[in-house]
Amino acid sequence: MAKLTKSAKEITGRHNLTVRVKTAKYKKKSSNQWLERQLNDPYVAESKRLGYRSRAAFKLIQLDEKYHFLGKGKTIVDLGCAPGGWTQVAVERNKGSGQVVGIDILETEPVKGATLICQDFTADDAPDKLKALLNGPADIVMSDMAANTTGHQQTDHLRTIGLVEAGYAFAKEVLAENGIFIAKVFQGGAEGELLADVKKNFKKVGHFKPDASRKQSPETYLVAIGFKKDTQE
Repeated sequence: MAKLTKSAKEITGRHNLTVRVKTAKYKKKSSNQWLERQLNDPYVAESKRLGYRSRAAFKLIQLDEKYHFLGKGKTIVDLGCAPGGWTQVAVERNKGSGQVVGIDILETEPVKGATLICQDFTADDAPDKLKALLNGPADIVMSDMAANTTGHQQTDHLRTIGLVEAGYAFAKEVLAENGIFIAKVFQGGAEGELLADVKKNFKKVGHFKPDASRKQSPETYLVAIGFKKDTQE
């Protein structure tokens, strides 16, 4: 069994009660199952306790526990930032300095210490809008973007990889030397030409599934560390 991250040990240790939902209260079994899962999810409870907007905040926290990339004074771009959980963590760990810029097709409530824009990242002018907001090269480009699921695993994987490729192309344009790129991918991870190109342009590349990712979820995260700016044309 894989070792739990520090935050996972704390959270699972704090929440150990099970809540059952009466089936009669809801017509659909799927609604019942969703509610029961939410009520029994320690990350949902902990995100509310700490004021994070989503349980996904703990995915970034656990990625940082594994790779230690966040910290004071970083310039960070958050792709697919809604509802703002990752942005909140990035701002917290910047400790009042640095810069956090985010974008999402959905409206995101403002996060103090961050600049957020509402737009589809795949729109032609979106990358330039983000670049115009940056005070200089980015230390981290992170993406929790995923295409809406269709239920067909291969289709969902390909659509999400398309977003990863778009995020990666942007990262290569804005990252500073030794910068970091992190992106959500589905089962199978980043493969083929994309993975080969990432390995060519970064010193260390791997995949990691945080404890906060639900076991049944096919998601994992591509983590590329040590951007080689001098290999870019």
